Amino acid sequence: MTTTFSRFLLPEVQRRTPDELTDDLDLTAGDSTSKRSAFWAMLVFSAVIAAAGLLSDSTATVIGAMIIAPLSTPIMGIALGIAKLEPGGVRKGGRFVFFGALAVVFVGVVFAIALPSGYDLLGNGQIASRTSPGLLSLVAAVATGFAGAVAMARRDVAAVLPGVAIAISLVPPLAVTGICLGQRSYALAAGALVLFLSNLLAMVLAGTIVFSVLVLQNMEDTLEGSRRKAVATILLLLVVITVPLATNTIASYLVTIWDQRIEAAADKWVESVPGATVEDVSFASNKILIRVQTPGDLPPVADLTKSLEGQVPNGIPVLITTTVGQDIEAGVTGG
Repeated sequence: MTTTFSRFLLPEVQRRTPDELTDDLDLTAGDSTSKRSAFWAMLVFSAVIAAAGLLSDSTATVIGAMIIAPLSTPIMGIALGIAKLEPGGVRKGGRFVFFGALAVVFVGVVFAIALPSGYDLLGNGQIASRTSPGLLSLVAAVATGFAGAVAMARRDVAAVLPGVAIAISLVPPLAVTGICLGQRSYALAAGALVLFLSNLLAMVLAGTIVFSVLVLQNMEDTLEGSRRKAVATILLLLVVITVPLATNTIASYLVTIWDQRIEAAADKWVESVPGATVEDVSFASNKILIRVQTPGDLPPVADLTKSLEGQVPNGIPVLITTTVGQDIEAGVTGG
């Protein structure tokens, strides 16, 4: 069954050879000088584009950075090194990934220096979406890793690689990590870094499994056992990454439920005041923030906090911000 599936996924007539993949993915093979110069140049360009796109909240610009980012090459090189059981193969690709990631984070820090001290990081959708990854992010990363590995391993589907580059998030979360570090928002930086690491491990796992099909089938059991140990190690790391992702997913789910309950309680609280409306409900810094627009005085706040008993965890401070809604007769235009 496994053999049939592998032949379906990687038909023999379309399979690329391990040597061909090595030439593409190993930055130290062949014309290594040209490969390295292209890698570092495109990496810096993609980091600058990503940071600028993130801070300008431009989806199109961030996508452009994803397309030209070369980090997936050494990451898949790590997977190929594991599949080939090549001595030093993981170290060669890992070195480029490690120092490349540091370079992107540094670019993000530099961009953060130009930001005002009170810059609202979570108010930027491009940044906020990459600081709170969940399990769905990991599922997408694993599927994208398999898609990328299959595209590289087959001769007939290489055209999908730009789409894979867009789907897998590598450089943008690293740039977000640097931006958040530059703004001293360490918790947000950690969230973005977890997103990058989960994507990296997912790609290595998927690449190792796919590329193993391309390696010589008649291997000694000891070699096959070594490969299984490598895959098991990556799976263990993925489990470790899954814990914070699962925790964040559960927390996001609970916050959504609490938001709905608070909004319902706040709507009922202000219904006795004609014209009063609840504009927004959110959690920030472990506080419940409620923004209310009202033309007059609000009911006692004790009524609201009492109605929240049993609806949200106890001991959370509630902060209510009010704005006065008034109709002012301004005359007529041109008068």
